[in-house]
Amino acid sequence: MKTEILSGLTTALHAVARAQKIEEGQLTLPLELGRCKNPAHGDYSSNVAMQYAKTFQMNPRQFAEALIAALPAHPGIAAVEIAGPGFINIRLASGSDSAVLETIVREGAAYGRHQAEHPQKILLEFVSANPTGPLHVGHGRGAAYGATLANILRANGHHVDNEYYVNDAGRQMDILALSVYWRYMQICGSDRTLPQGIYQGDYVVDIAREHYARYGDKHYRAPETWVPAHPAEWSEAAIDNGERDAWIDAAIAALKNTLGEADYRAVFDAGLDAEVADIRDDLQEFGVTFDRWYSERALFTDGRIAEMLGVLRARGYLYEKDGAQWFRASDFGDEKDRVVTRENGITTYFASDIAYHYDKYQRGYDRMIDIFGADHHGYMARVRASLAALGLAPEKLDITLVQFAVLYKDGAKMQMSTRSGQFVTLRDLRAQVGSDAARFFYVMRKPEQHLDFDLDLATSHSKDNPYYYVQYAHARTSRVLERAQEEGVPFDTQTALAQREHLTEPEEKTLLRELARYPDTIAAAGAQMAGHLIVNYLKDLAGAWHQYYDAGHKVLHDDAALRDARLLLTHAVRQVLRNGLDIIGVAARERM
Repeated sequence: MKTEILSGLTTALHAVARAQKIEEGQLTLPLELGRCKNPAHGDYSSNVAMQYAKTFQMNPRQFAEALIAALPAHPGIAAVEIAGPGFINIRLASGSDSAVLETIVREGAAYGRHQAEHPQKILLEFVSANPTGPLHVGHGRGAAYGATLANILRANGHHVDNEYYVNDAGRQMDILALSVYWRYMQICGSDRTLPQGIYQGDYVVDIAREHYARYGDKHYRAPETWVPAHPAEWSEAAIDNGERDAWIDAAIAALKNTLGEADYRAVFDAGLDAEVADIRDDLQEFGVTFDRWYSERALFTDGRIAEMLGVLRARGYLYEKDGAQWFRASDFGDEKDRVVTRENGITTYFASDIAYHYDKYQRGYDRMIDIFGADHHGYMARVRASLAALGLAPEKLDITLVQFAVLYKDGAKMQMSTRSGQFVTLRDLRAQVGSDAARFFYVMRKPEQHLDFDLDLATSHSKDNPYYYVQYAHARTSRVLERAQEEGVPFDTQTALAQREHLTEPEEKTLLRELARYPDTIAAAGAQMAGHLIVNYLKDLAGAWHQYYDAGHKVLHDDAALRDARLLLTHAVRQVLRNGLDIIGVAARERM
């Protein structure tokens, strides 16, 4: 019905424009039509009269009157009224609100989805955590949001490819290799304690054991032959002034020199392969899959970095200083210029990032979306600067930052640090609350808002737990339909559609309005890239159903016509709850 009303308002707008000699080119603002928050005001409301009053040089209420006069008649519209400064409120005819049931029956799992007028080919990059350790709860939020966003965009008719950028080159991976080798030395008999500043987690021990099982002591070199001297414990001052980092870099260089390229690569790949496999399995168990795992190393082997630097150089945006190559990022609004090649000839992380985005554009996507952690805030300006310098369109790239998730248990905040090994993994979280509850809670807030994840609430069976509240609504609808079948009650959706006018109770009208709102929610979630809108909708629909059920309206009524109508309503609520849960990657439960 919303589409038909919008079409009528558009027709009316153009009719008034012709009468007032207003050119079509001036009618560029998109018409807005939303559900009335207060049902007493009507079913739909539009601010079109206030949007265009200035263009038509009319008072908004006068313009609203002109629009209403030009609005085509429609059997589904009972009344059109002007409210406040010029809102146009539309009240649907009796029985038209239940027409949504016919749509739900016809479309089923596809209800709410639509084909975009201008479908886009979209590349969505998310998670992309360094493969230096297991995914933690912070990565889980980005994974849940990214997967939900992909589903939302697909529901809006777009083609979406999910991509994970594997940072399999660079310093952090070298630190993991050093960490694995240190544990390997200990397995081989070394008594050297693990230095501070490298990865401490038990998962590193597991990788080292697997490496030893494969190679024995073939790669062992006594630490006194290659390890640079270091204190037993680094002082805060030594950490702050970079002494610890300098030692780590020297140790990595010494290890590479000692082992040689082939043996070092074996140690490096032991850590890389184990962690990429672990991340892939973890995400798959979380219901998050990717169409492509893109290797950073491939940017070097395929020549993308060299090609990108050549383009920047040809366009005059590289210069030499202190033996390094610099990108003129400040010419494009960044706070300062950025190094792309160091004095030793090694390219920076930023150079890889530019080359990766350069490659994205070369693959012919209409739109690219990056989902990063909140700590990447400063990264946005420099990426956009690089795109402009390469002659690409920065507006084709959207960057969304996801704030951190903080876990609470028994009212206390849980601490987390990846380097020290003190962190809660995504796998641990899923074991405690389940993948479905985790995904629900992760998507419940706007990505730019901090998320306090209460483990006790997520596992509670109470109406205060929004995940349980929604699932309980679905289970209730399922149980009602199951009871009808057990009692031999004949029910056919097509037959029941003829009885829908019997849905006259206020709680039934509320449910019909909520069901009709679902396609609008999907469209709004796609336009705003907002997964939380789906969760909010599910909570509203579940609340309306619980209110209806608790009010004592008997679904399996003795009156066959009323029973059919209410079973149809129950069927529709269950279907839409399933559809919404499917968007956020949560399985609908039949029992609680």
